[in-house]
Amino acid sequence: MENISNPWLWGSFAAVVLVMLAIDLFVGGGKQHRVSFREAATWSVVWVCVSMLFAAGLWWYLDANLGRELANQKTLEFITGYLIEKSLAVDNVFIWLMLFGFFAIPLELQKRVLVFGVLGAILMRTVMIFAGAWLIAQFHWILYLFGAFLLITGIKMWWFADEKPDLANNPLIRWLRSHMNIAHELHGERFFITRNEAGKAVRYATPLFLALVLVEFSDIIFAVDSIPAIFAITTDPFIVLTSNIFAILGLRAMYFLLADMADRFSLLKYGLALVLMFIGVKMLLIDLFKIPILFSLGVVAAIIGTSVVLSLRQGRARH
Repeated sequence: MENISNPWLWGSFAAVVLVMLAIDLFVGGGKQHRVSFREAATWSVVWVCVSMLFAAGLWWYLDANLGRELANQKTLEFITGYLIEKSLAVDNVFIWLMLFGFFAIPLELQKRVLVFGVLGAILMRTVMIFAGAWLIAQFHWILYLFGAFLLITGIKMWWFADEKPDLANNPLIRWLRSHMNIAHELHGERFFITRNEAGKAVRYATPLFLALVLVEFSDIIFAVDSIPAIFAITTDPFIVLTSNIFAILGLRAMYFLLADMADRFSLLKYGLALVLMFIGVKMLLIDLFKIPILFSLGVVAAIIGTSVVLSLRQGRARH
Protein backbone atom coordinates (compact mmCIF):
# COMPACT_ATOMS: atom_id res chain seq x y z
CA MET A 1 0.00 0.00 0.00
CA GLU A 2 1.36 3.40 -0.97
CA ASN A 3 2.92 5.54 1.73
CA ILE A 4 1.75 9.13 1.22
CA SER A 5 3.77 10.73 4.01
CA ASN A 6 6.17 13.59 3.26
CA PRO A 7 7.70 16.39 5.38
CA TRP A 8 4.92 18.83 4.43
CA LEU A 9 2.15 16.46 5.56
CA TRP A 10 3.94 15.53 8.78
CA GLY A 11 4.59 19.21 9.54
CA SER A 12 0.96 20.16 8.93
CA PHE A 13 -0.26 17.35 11.17
CA ALA A 14 2.17 18.30 13.96
CA ALA A 15 1.15 21.97 13.73
CA VAL A 16 -2.57 21.16 13.99
CA VAL A 17 -2.02 18.87 16.99
CA LEU A 18 0.22 21.35 18.84
CA VAL A 19 -2.12 24.29 18.25
CA MET A 20 -5.19 22.32 19.35
CA LEU A 21 -3.41 20.96 22.44
CA ALA A 22 -2.37 24.51 23.40
CA ILE A 23 -5.94 25.78 22.97
CA ASP A 24 -7.35 22.84 24.92
CA LEU A 25 -4.88 23.16 27.80
CA PHE A 26 -4.73 26.94 28.16
CA VAL A 27 -7.81 28.48 26.54
CA GLY A 28 -10.02 25.54 27.52
CA GLY A 29 -9.01 26.00 31.12
CA GLY A 30 -5.92 24.45 32.65
CA LYS A 31 -6.89 25.29 36.21
CA GLN A 32 -8.55 22.88 38.57
CA HIS A 33 -12.29 22.83 38.00
CA ARG A 34 -15.22 20.48 37.57
CA VAL A 35 -15.78 19.87 33.86
CA SER A 36 -19.46 20.39 33.08
CA PHE A 37 -21.49 18.34 30.62
CA ARG A 38 -21.84 21.40 28.40
CA GLU A 39 -18.07 22.00 28.33
CA ALA A 40 -17.39 18.33 27.58
CA ALA A 41 -20.02 18.28 24.82
CA THR A 42 -18.59 21.46 23.27
CA TRP A 43 -15.05 20.10 23.23
CA SER A 44 -16.22 16.74 21.89
CA VAL A 45 -17.86 18.51 18.94
CA VAL A 46 -14.75 20.67 18.44
CA TRP A 47 -12.44 17.63 18.30
CA VAL A 48 -14.68 15.78 15.84
CA CYS A 49 -14.91 18.87 13.63
CA VAL A 50 -11.13 19.39 13.69
CA SER A 51 -10.62 15.73 12.76
CA MET A 52 -13.04 15.97 9.83
CA LEU A 53 -11.48 19.26 8.69
CA PHE A 54 -8.11 17.52 8.71
CA ALA A 55 -9.62 14.73 6.60
CA ALA A 56 -10.97 17.35 4.17
CA GLY A 57 -7.59 19.07 4.01
CA LEU A 58 -5.88 15.73 3.39
CA TRP A 59 -8.30 14.97 0.55
CA TRP A 60 -7.74 18.40 -1.00
CA TYR A 61 -3.95 18.04 -0.88
CA LEU A 62 -3.92 14.50 -2.27
CA ASP A 63 -6.47 15.35 -4.98
CA ALA A 64 -4.35 18.25 -6.15
CA ASN A 65 -1.03 16.40 -6.05
CA LEU A 66 -1.61 12.64 -6.38
CA GLY A 67 -5.01 12.26 -8.01
CA ARG A 68 -8.67 11.87 -7.11
CA GLU A 69 -8.61 8.06 -6.71
CA LEU A 70 -5.80 8.07 -4.14
CA ALA A 71 -7.35 11.06 -2.36
CA ASN A 72 -10.66 9.21 -1.97
CA GLN A 73 -8.93 6.02 -0.81
CA LYS A 74 -6.68 7.62 1.81
CA THR A 75 -9.37 9.91 3.17
CA LEU A 76 -11.73 6.96 3.55
CA GLU A 77 -8.98 5.02 5.32
CA PHE A 78 -8.48 7.95 7.71
CA ILE A 79 -12.19 8.24 8.52
CA THR A 80 -12.57 4.46 8.98
CA GLY A 81 -9.51 4.30 11.21
CA TYR A 82 -10.73 7.29 13.20
CA LEU A 83 -14.14 5.69 13.77
CA ILE A 84 -12.58 2.38 14.85
CA GLU A 85 -10.16 4.04 17.27
CA LYS A 86 -12.89 6.33 18.64
CA SER A 87 -15.20 3.37 19.18
CA LEU A 88 -12.60 1.21 20.91
CA ALA A 89 -11.63 4.17 23.11
CA VAL A 90 -15.07 4.00 24.74
CA ASP A 91 -13.97 0.86 26.59
CA ASN A 92 -11.02 2.85 27.91
CA VAL A 93 -13.45 5.45 29.25
CA PHE A 94 -15.32 2.77 31.22
CA ILE A 95 -12.04 1.63 32.81
CA TRP A 96 -11.16 5.21 33.76
CA LEU A 97 -14.52 5.58 35.47
CA MET A 98 -13.77 2.52 37.61
CA LEU A 99 -10.23 3.73 38.37
CA PHE A 100 -11.35 7.16 39.54
CA GLY A 101 -14.13 5.58 41.59
CA PHE A 102 -11.70 3.13 43.22
CA PHE A 103 -9.27 5.90 44.23
CA ALA A 104 -12.12 8.28 45.13
CA ILE A 105 -10.80 11.01 42.80
CA PRO A 106 -13.34 13.87 42.61
CA LEU A 107 -14.35 15.20 39.19
CA GLU A 108 -12.47 18.48 39.66
CA LEU A 109 -9.15 16.58 40.01
CA GLN A 110 -9.73 14.08 37.21
CA LYS A 111 -8.93 16.59 34.48
CA ARG A 112 -5.29 16.91 35.60
CA VAL A 113 -4.81 13.14 35.51
CA LEU A 114 -6.38 12.88 32.05
CA VAL A 115 -4.28 15.75 30.65
CA PHE A 116 -1.08 13.86 31.50
CA GLY A 117 -2.73 10.59 30.50
CA VAL A 118 -3.54 11.83 27.00
CA LEU A 119 -0.08 13.36 26.49
CA GLY A 120 1.53 10.08 27.60
CA ALA A 121 -0.78 8.12 25.30
CA ILE A 122 0.25 10.25 22.31
CA LEU A 123 3.95 9.55 22.93
CA MET A 124 3.46 5.82 23.60
CA ARG A 125 1.22 5.22 20.61
CA THR A 126 3.53 7.11 18.28
CA VAL A 127 6.39 4.78 19.23
CA MET A 128 4.16 1.68 19.01
CA ILE A 129 2.73 2.63 15.61
CA PHE A 130 6.12 3.24 13.98
CA ALA A 131 7.42 0.00 15.51
CA GLY A 132 4.37 -1.85 14.18
CA ALA A 133 4.72 -0.30 10.71
CA TRP A 134 8.38 -1.34 10.58
CA LEU A 135 7.59 -4.89 11.66
CA ILE A 136 4.84 -5.25 9.05
CA ALA A 137 7.13 -3.90 6.33
CA GLN A 138 9.78 -6.45 7.30
CA PHE A 139 7.53 -9.40 8.15
CA HIS A 140 4.19 -9.42 6.32
CA TRP A 141 3.06 -12.56 8.19
CA ILE A 142 2.73 -10.50 11.37
CA LEU A 143 -0.60 -9.28 9.98
CA TYR A 144 -1.93 -12.82 10.49
CA LEU A 145 -0.79 -12.75 14.13
CA PHE A 146 -2.54 -9.41 14.58
CA GLY A 147 -5.69 -10.81 13.00
CA ALA A 148 -5.73 -13.92 15.20
CA PHE A 149 -5.04 -11.77 18.28
CA LEU A 150 -7.93 -9.40 17.50
CA LEU A 151 -10.32 -12.28 16.84
CA ILE A 152 -9.44 -13.98 20.14
CA THR A 153 -9.57 -10.65 22.00
CA GLY A 154 -13.03 -9.93 20.56
CA ILE A 155 -14.30 -13.35 21.65
CA LYS A 156 -12.88 -12.84 25.15
CA MET A 157 -14.40 -9.35 25.37
CA TRP A 158 -17.81 -10.76 24.42
CA TRP A 159 -17.50 -13.63 26.91
CA PHE A 160 -16.39 -11.45 29.82
CA ALA A 161 -18.37 -8.30 28.90
CA ASP A 162 -20.14 -8.20 32.27
CA GLU A 163 -17.03 -8.93 34.35
CA LYS A 164 -15.49 -6.08 36.36
CA PRO A 165 -11.74 -5.95 37.09
CA ASP A 166 -10.66 -6.53 40.69
CA LEU A 167 -8.66 -3.34 41.24
CA ALA A 168 -8.00 -4.10 44.90
CA ASN A 169 -5.89 -7.09 43.85
CA ASN A 170 -4.36 -5.51 40.76
CA PRO A 171 -0.69 -6.62 40.57
CA LEU A 172 0.53 -3.17 39.50
CA ILE A 173 -1.21 -1.45 42.43
CA ARG A 174 0.17 -4.04 44.85
CA TRP A 175 3.69 -3.56 43.44
CA LEU A 176 3.47 0.25 43.71
CA ARG A 177 2.24 0.06 47.29
CA SER A 178 5.10 -2.27 48.24
CA HIS A 179 7.84 -0.16 46.58
CA MET A 180 6.66 3.40 47.30
CA ASN A 181 5.42 5.47 50.20
CA ILE A 182 1.76 6.09 49.45
CA ALA A 183 -0.28 8.77 51.20
CA HIS A 184 -3.80 7.75 52.16
CA GLU A 185 -5.35 11.11 51.33
CA LEU A 186 -5.44 13.44 48.34
CA HIS A 187 -3.49 16.70 48.34
CA GLY A 188 -5.23 18.73 45.67
CA GLU A 189 -3.63 18.32 42.24
CA ARG A 190 -0.27 17.21 43.64
CA PHE A 191 1.13 13.84 42.60
CA PHE A 192 3.82 13.86 45.32
CA ILE A 193 4.19 15.41 48.75
CA THR A 194 7.06 15.61 51.24
CA ARG A 195 6.62 14.89 54.94
CA ASN A 196 9.02 15.50 57.80
CA GLU A 197 9.52 12.24 59.69
CA ALA A 198 12.08 12.06 62.50
CA GLY A 199 13.91 15.04 61.07
CA LYS A 200 14.09 13.57 57.57
CA ALA A 201 12.17 14.62 54.48
CA VAL A 202 10.23 11.62 53.19
CA ARG A 203 8.60 11.69 49.77
CA TYR A 204 5.09 10.24 49.39
CA ALA A 205 3.04 9.58 46.28
CA THR A 206 -0.61 10.59 46.46
CA PRO A 207 -3.60 8.52 45.28
CA LEU A 208 -3.72 10.92 42.32
CA PHE A 209 -0.34 9.57 41.19
CA LEU A 210 -1.57 5.98 41.47
CA ALA A 211 -4.58 6.90 39.36
CA LEU A 212 -2.27 8.45 36.72
CA VAL A 213 -0.09 5.32 36.56
CA LEU A 214 -3.17 3.12 36.12
CA VAL A 215 -4.58 5.45 33.42
CA GLU A 216 -1.31 5.25 31.46
CA PHE A 217 -1.10 1.48 31.95
CA SER A 218 -4.69 0.99 30.79
CA ASP A 219 -3.95 2.93 27.62
CA ILE A 220 -1.00 0.64 26.85
CA ILE A 221 -3.30 -2.36 27.24
CA PHE A 222 -5.94 -0.86 24.96
CA ALA A 223 -3.32 0.25 22.44
CA VAL A 224 -2.35 -3.40 22.03
CA ASP A 225 -5.90 -3.96 20.71
CA SER A 226 -6.53 -0.74 18.83
CA ILE A 227 -3.24 -0.36 16.94
CA PRO A 228 -3.45 -3.78 15.22
CA ALA A 229 -7.07 -2.93 14.38
CA ILE A 230 -6.07 0.15 12.40
CA PHE A 231 -3.39 -1.84 10.53
CA ALA A 232 -6.25 -3.97 9.20
CA ILE A 233 -7.51 -0.86 7.40
CA THR A 234 -4.19 0.51 6.15
CA THR A 235 -0.45 -0.01 6.65
CA ASP A 236 0.34 3.59 5.71
CA PRO A 237 2.10 4.98 8.85
CA PHE A 238 0.77 8.49 8.22
CA ILE A 239 -2.88 7.39 8.10
CA VAL A 240 -2.43 5.00 11.04
CA LEU A 241 -0.83 7.64 13.26
CA THR A 242 -3.04 10.60 12.35
CA SER A 243 -6.34 8.74 12.75
CA ASN A 244 -5.13 7.28 16.05
CA ILE A 245 -3.89 10.57 17.49
CA PHE A 246 -7.00 12.54 16.50
CA ALA A 247 -9.15 9.89 18.21
CA ILE A 248 -7.02 10.18 21.38
CA LEU A 249 -7.10 13.98 21.42
CA GLY A 250 -10.85 13.98 21.96
CA LEU A 251 -10.76 11.18 24.51
CA ARG A 252 -10.66 13.41 27.60
CA ALA A 253 -13.73 15.39 26.48
CA MET A 254 -15.52 12.14 25.64
CA TYR A 255 -14.77 10.83 29.12
CA PHE A 256 -16.47 13.76 30.84
CA LEU A 257 -19.32 13.56 28.33
CA LEU A 258 -20.00 9.91 29.22
CA ALA A 259 -19.06 10.07 32.92
CA ASP A 260 -22.64 10.45 34.13
CA MET A 261 -24.31 8.11 31.67
CA ALA A 262 -21.90 5.22 31.09
CA ASP A 263 -24.43 2.82 32.63
CA ARG A 264 -26.83 3.62 29.77
CA PHE A 265 -24.55 1.87 27.27
CA SER A 266 -24.59 -1.58 28.82
CA LEU A 267 -24.53 -3.37 25.43
CA LEU A 268 -21.74 -1.29 23.91
CA LYS A 269 -19.03 -3.73 25.00
CA TYR A 270 -20.72 -6.45 22.95
CA GLY A 271 -20.63 -4.12 19.96
CA LEU A 272 -16.94 -3.41 20.50
CA ALA A 273 -16.29 -7.15 20.74
CA LEU A 274 -18.01 -7.68 17.38
CA VAL A 275 -15.93 -4.88 15.86
CA LEU A 276 -12.71 -6.56 17.01
CA MET A 277 -13.86 -9.93 15.68
CA PHE A 278 -14.81 -8.41 12.31
CA ILE A 279 -11.46 -6.63 12.00
CA GLY A 280 -9.62 -9.81 13.04
CA VAL A 281 -11.35 -11.79 10.30
CA LYS A 282 -10.66 -8.98 7.79
CA MET A 283 -6.96 -9.14 8.64
CA LEU A 284 -6.81 -12.94 8.41
CA LEU A 285 -8.34 -12.75 4.91
CA ILE A 286 -6.13 -9.90 3.77
CA ASP A 287 -4.26 -11.96 1.12
CA LEU A 288 -7.28 -14.00 0.05
CA PHE A 289 -10.01 -11.39 -0.18
CA LYS A 290 -9.64 -7.68 0.51
CA ILE A 291 -12.80 -6.34 2.11
CA PRO A 292 -13.43 -2.83 0.67
CA ILE A 293 -12.74 0.08 3.01
CA LEU A 294 -16.21 1.57 2.47
CA PHE A 295 -17.81 -1.76 3.43
CA SER A 296 -15.64 -1.93 6.57
CA LEU A 297 -16.67 1.61 7.51
CA GLY A 298 -20.34 0.71 7.08
CA VAL A 299 -20.03 -2.47 9.14
CA VAL A 300 -18.23 -0.75 12.04
CA ALA A 301 -20.69 2.17 12.04
CA ALA A 302 -23.67 -0.20 11.92
CA ILE A 303 -22.36 -2.36 14.80
CA ILE A 304 -21.59 0.60 17.06
CA GLY A 305 -24.81 2.43 16.16
CA THR A 306 -26.95 -0.67 16.75
CA SER A 307 -25.33 -1.42 20.12
CA VAL A 308 -25.90 2.18 21.26
CA VAL A 309 -29.55 2.18 20.17
CA LEU A 310 -30.23 -1.20 21.79
CA SER A 311 -28.51 -0.04 24.99
CA LEU A 312 -30.68 3.07 25.20
CA ARG A 313 -33.84 1.03 24.51
CA GLN A 314 -32.88 -1.46 27.20
CA GLY A 315 -32.29 1.39 29.64
CA ARG A 316 -35.72 2.92 28.93
CA ALA A 317 -37.37 -0.49 29.32
CA ARG A 318 -35.83 -0.89 32.78
CA HIS A 319 -37.22 2.45 33.88
